[in-house]
Amino acid sequence: MKLRAIFCILILIGCERHQPYPLRSGEVVDFDNLQGRWVLINYWAVWCAPCRKEIPDLNQYARNNSNKVFVYGVNYDGVQGETLDQQVKSLNIEFDTLILDPRARWELEKSDILPETLIISENGELRHRLIGPQTTESLRELVPGTL
Repeated sequence: MKLRAIFCILILIGCERHQPYPLRSGEVVDFDNLQGRWVLINYWAVWCAPCRKEIPDLNQYARNNSNKVFVYGVNYDGVQGETLDQQVKSLNIEFDTLILDPRARWELEKSDILPETLIISENGELRHRLIGPQTTESLRELVPGTL
């Protein structure tokens, strides 16, 4: 019986690593099929002043590099529905938001510090875990070929 339980847990962990993740827009992200683009995943909260400060830079970076990089947000507090929509609007976030936190895919613990940004290579590998506010310049240095 124990062996069967362990087997089921391993299957569930494997499924979590290779599942598509829903977006606020209704689309999904498949980190196993990134179409040759890099991904930035930014963790934010409405109460986080440094998050508010970096969002204009993230918006600009997303606009300037839309053909090379997907930029997604994740609400740190896990809010969803109308509350999430209101918070995205209040912070003027222009990039899409993941409904579920994908950090388990890369076996990452939840950070206690915000903002946090993950940089994922075009083949779905975690390349950088950044703590603190980012700028278009700091992101350009870490993601090849971006503006």
